[in-house]
Amino acid sequence: MNTQVKKVVLAPMEGVADALMRHLLTSLNNYDFCITEFLRIVDQLLPERCFYKVCPELEQQGYTQSGTPLRMQLLGQEPNWMAENAVRAIELGSHGLDLNFGCPAKTVNKNRGGAALLKTPEDIYKIVLAVKEAIGEDVTLSAKIRLGFDDASLLDEIVSAITSAKADQLTIHARTKADGYRPPAYWHFIAGIVKKYPIEIFANGEIWNLADAHRCIEESHTANLMLGRGALALPNLESVIKSNQQAMPWQQICILLKQYGELELVGDKSFYFSSRLKQWLRYLRLQYPQAEQLFNDIKILKDKENILMLLDKSSVNSMNIGS
Repeated sequence: MNTQVKKVVLAPMEGVADALMRHLLTSLNNYDFCITEFLRIVDQLLPERCFYKVCPELEQQGYTQSGTPLRMQLLGQEPNWMAENAVRAIELGSHGLDLNFGCPAKTVNKNRGGAALLKTPEDIYKIVLAVKEAIGEDVTLSAKIRLGFDDASLLDEIVSAITSAKADQLTIHARTKADGYRPPAYWHFIAGIVKKYPIEIFANGEIWNLADAHRCIEESHTANLMLGRGALALPNLESVIKSNQQAMPWQQICILLKQYGELELVGDKSFYFSSRLKQWLRYLRLQYPQAEQLFNDIKILKDKENILMLLDKSSVNSMNIGS
């Protein structure tokens, strides 16, 4: 089977892939589009400031600084309120609309949001239908699901609900809610969906390198991929997969981390600077052994200036040894 990738999308990683991370990752890669962290919808039409908080790129016509289009993601269980907020997102500049039916967080699931809806495909149908009718045929509507809640027994019914309600695209995270993020990803389940349903499918889960991407395409029978944690562990992963670039050397990672640190310090989350930097290093050390040492060096530090000095030192050391 041809394993040439077609489209690559950056996943909506809650608490990680915010506007700053999207800016950095899209500056290194040529993603077809990004999906934002979710905006939680309960029982009202949210004010515009809530949309701008999740997607400040709306101030730039819905694009990152490097020109990658953003699509807002909504999470909720009430069809009418989901529809009203979807219309507002589009009016503010979102490039299409994405619906979250995959979030495994307990606080979300206990309120019938995210992956909890995988247990009731009829509710998924009502939400997708209401949103699609509200935003219109010309606006792309996508959904993100897992294989199921406890198992994949309802997968066919879930996808049938989404396609019957006229969604345009579907991303399948190839694990159940019960699986969490434990490997492996069961890409072969996606192949049956691709064969049966006429909807554009994106495969998601456990894509860390070029070989994983090729195996995913081969097993899932779709050449459209969504990258999540792998994009954090290898920041130019999209370019590696789609353009055959080499993985970024550690020296460039150090420069990127310094840029991240400087941008984070002037952002609205600067109070969390040290914890957010450590969070990213936890992913980077999956691909870069040097990240482990840097993580250990800064893990007890909270002073921003000292952390930035260590980033400088790591960058200089990497240049000196030619890594």
